[in-house]
Amino acid sequence: MALVEIKNLRKTFGKLEVIKDVSLTVEQGDIVAIIGRSGSGKSTLLRCINGLEDIQGGSITVGGRDVSAKMAGLKEYRQRVGIVFQQFNLFPHMNVLKNVTLAPILTGKIKKPQARKLAEDSLTTVGLLDKIEAWPEQLSGGQQQRVAIARCLAMKPELMLFDEVTSALDPELVGEVLKVMEDMARQGMTMILVTHEMNFARNVANKVVFMHHGRIWEQGHPDQMLGDPQTPELQAFISSSRT
Repeated sequence: MALVEIKNLRKTFGKLEVIKDVSLTVEQGDIVAIIGRSGSGKSTLLRCINGLEDIQGGSITVGGRDVSAKMAGLKEYRQRVGIVFQQFNLFPHMNVLKNVTLAPILTGKIKKPQARKLAEDSLTTVGLLDKIEAWPEQLSGGQQQRVAIARCLAMKPELMLFDEVTSALDPELVGEVLKVMEDMARQGMTMILVTHEMNFARNVANKVVFMHHGRIWEQGHPDQMLGDPQTPELQAFISSSRT
């Protein structure tokens, strides 16, 4: 069974249909890069997968469980599916240790005596163990985004969603965040990411999905998608991404 199965998904905001008959399968261990112009429905698709948005048609199944914003056990489901946004959303009044361990403690996944070890493991993964006692204001944007990733990892998710996590970063900080995501991919984390980083999509993802006007226009292996696009829309998008 696929980890994620999306069938004929529809999402509307009022009369505006932003997701139109989208179907997508994600296997365990897949790294799926979703590309496309702003307004094509990429981020909305991630929010639907995480149960942040209700849907108006079709279905989303994650780990054999039907997902919707109104389903019972949504809070528990989100513990299994982490999402990292453009903005870091760290609590400024808490240090890194508390930012990373707050959710696992509140949800009962760990007890306070075990919290530091969990934080150390998660921060080691993102290369920030030395910042465990630091405050968010003392960190660069790239470091804050890596802490946000560590916070998700602390929940031991089976799937991680990334919504343009490098878009708010200065160019010189993008590489450190992509390196963390690349390491996670090597360790077998299943990931769906909305990204404009074409080199990352080409070198790390095993599937690229191109969205256009709320639909999946093309999908396939990165070499084929980015090296030999089949539609004028994808050709134009790739050309504009190179400029």
